[in-house]
Amino acid sequence: MQVSQLVTHPLSPIFDKQSRVLLLGTMPSPLSRELGFHYANPRNRFWAVISALWQEEKPTTDAERHDFCHRHRLAIDDVLASCHISGAADSTITDAVPNDLHRICDYASIQKVFCTGSTATRFYRKLIEPNLGLPCIQLPSTSPANARMRLADLIVAWEPVRIAADEAGEL
Repeated sequence: MQVSQLVTHPLSPIFDKQSRVLLLGTMPSPLSRELGFHYANPRNRFWAVISALWQEEKPTTDAERHDFCHRHRLAIDDVLASCHISGAADSTITDAVPNDLHRICDYASIQKVFCTGSTATRFYRKLIEPNLGLPCIQLPSTSPANARMRLADLIVAWEPVRIAADEAGEL
């Protein structure tokens, strides 16, 4: 069993003035932290899911991922600024400190917040939503730990993200 360690969120959020939909994980995985980008673990299906929503090729470089998010009005960050965690297991999180999402929401006109997985949702609703005032919608996790869901099922479950982003672009 891995030892719990204090992890401080090292990644910059992805957003710009046009962002309307905020996607939040719990905390970047060790591999994502090492590679320096959100959902960088190739076994995580995040980029496969969101690219399939718009029927596009999966972005593979950081520049392509940034471009994808900007074109589809998506912002990406995580619920926690720091916590104690063992490896990538959300179930081991203690001493959770919320991320300051005002830096995104005060800059962009975020209209919908989606949390990827039950742990991100639980921490968001407890630590952030009362202060930020934006409710979140829970999505199934794209993590390899959520092996019970096939890619096709994840794409269907994540369809509200595409709808929200496309509707926001029509305003």
